[in-house]
Formats: sequence, structure tokens, C-alpha cells
Amino acid sequence: MTGFLQNETIRKTIFIILALVCLTSFISSPVALIMGFGLAVLIGNPFEKNLHQYIHLLLQISIVGLGFGLKLNEALTAGKTGFFLTVASILIVMVLGTILGKIFKLENKLAYLISAGTAICGGSAIAAISPIIKPTTKEISLGLAIIFTLNSIALFIYPAIGHVLHLSQEQFGLWCAVGIHDTSSVVGAAGKYGNEALKIATTVKLARALWIIPVSVITMFIFKNKESKIKIPWFIGWFILAILVNTYCPVFDDLSNYVTGLAKSGLHLTLFFIGSTLSVQTLKTIGVKPLAVAVILWITISVGSLIYIIS
Repeated sequence: MTGFLQNETIRKTIFIILALVCLTSFISSPVALIMGFGLAVLIGNPFEKNLHQYIHLLLQISIVGLGFGLKLNEALTAGKTGFFLTVASILIVMVLGTILGKIFKLENKLAYLISAGTAICGGSAIAAISPIIKPTTKEISLGLAIIFTLNSIALFIYPAIGHVLHLSQEQFGLWCAVGIHDTSSVVGAAGKYGNEALKIATTVKLARALWIIPVSVITMFIFKNKESKIKIPWFIGWFILAILVNTYCPVFDDLSNYVTGLAKSGLHLTLFFIGSTLSVQTLKTIGVKPLAVAVILWITISVGSLIYIIS
């Protein structure tokens, strides 16, 4: 049986079948992630080398698709609600991350990557900051491994905590957008909780992602690297355009549910892809000290934002 599963064609066939299953309505976000991780552990990912670029592209397309399920007044209300919490949490996490990095004696660049990933938008923030501070490949891989691991955990525990505390759709959506690192897991957790939570979480998280720009500018001066280019998340502009089309072009009303349905399926497939890039070997590379820093930052932002939201 082991030899059978080691056959490259068989492995690719299993991967494709599971990917197609994730596009159906029977699979939730957490299940898609588990399926991907299970595949990586049992037979390995036959497409791992080329998959990362497609993960980011598919996530961006899916996010834009979700824009067709939002009206402009909903987006503005959500953005306004989360603005203060976004600014405060980013500032607190970046400062605390620097302090914890010194306490745990982490490399400055690794501590900064973990802090930025926690404060803004996970892997996207790490990808944007890396060309500026120029960390080693190992530091980038370690930062991404930690962020993706905590994201995977958040996808399960956030909805559970939300139900235990009887959080409203609005409260949970805002909490997800602030407390969970990566956009994919934010949308996955919020979508599992409810459609209203999904709308709020998506809007607030993407508004939060725009903070990559000012943080990148500040980073250039901190690390004295003024020659670096800032990576702007342009897909957010397409998300805003989708909202405007859905708001002011009634002809698209009949299509909005169809498009958002496809977008949700795309997000499930994205989480399956993410899960398939994780492995036991990857998790073993995570050291105790960087993990401790990341967990402390995550608990701080999760608990602190939750207390603010429910108070």
C-alpha cells in the first residue's frame, strides 16, 4: 500500500480529487485545511514546489469575489468600526514584539517578521517586509511556518470561543479581523460563523492590510534601507471596485450570490492548498523561542481585542 501511494501519478490524482471535493458545498474551511494537512503528512504534496504562487493568486481572486456580496454602506460602517482597534493593535504588537525579541534574544529581523505578520496580515505582511529588511531564507521560512501554524489553530478555536461567549456576528467578524493573522484564516473562521461576520471580517481585514504601506515605509528607515521598493496589495483596489459595482449596478444583483458562492469555494480550496504545504518536518523546524514570542503576541492581540469588543 505504501508503494502504491508513492507512485507520482497516484499522488497527483489523489491531490486533484481532494481539491475538487473542496470546491463542493459539503466541505467547510477547517475540514479543507485538515484534508490538506492530512495529505501532506500521509503521502506528501506532489505540487508543493509550484503551489505557493497559486495560493496567493487564488486567495486574491476569492477576496475580490467576496466584494460582490457587500454594499458600500456596509463596508464603510465595518471599516469605521475597526479603525481605532486596528491602529491600536498594530502599534501595540509591533512595540511588544520588539521588546519580546530582546527578552528572548531572537534575531532582530526574525522578531520583526513575526511582529509584522501578527500585527497586520500574516504571510502577506512577511512577504512585503522581507525585501526591505532582507532576512535570511531560514528566517523567512521560520516566520511563515509559525504564522501558518497559528492560523491553522485559530481556524478551529475562534469559532468555538465565539459560540461559547455568544458573540454577535458583528463582534465575531471584528474579532477575527484583528486577532487572526492571515486573511485566508480570517475569512475561513468568519465564514464558518455566519455571513454577516464574513462581510465585516473581510472588510476590516483588508483595510488592515493597507497598513502594510505605512509600516513598510517606517521599516525602511528603521533598517536604513531606502533603496527598497514597497509591495502594495493592489488586489484590495479590485475588492473595492467589486463593492462599488455591487452597490451601484443593479444588473449584477442576480449574479452576486453566484459569484460570492464561487469565492467561498475558492477560499476553501486555498485553505486546502495551505494545509498541503504544511508538514511534520516543517513544524519541527519551529524553535521554542520564536514560537513563544509569536504565541505571546497572538494571545495579547486576541485577548486584548476581545475584551475591547465585548466591553
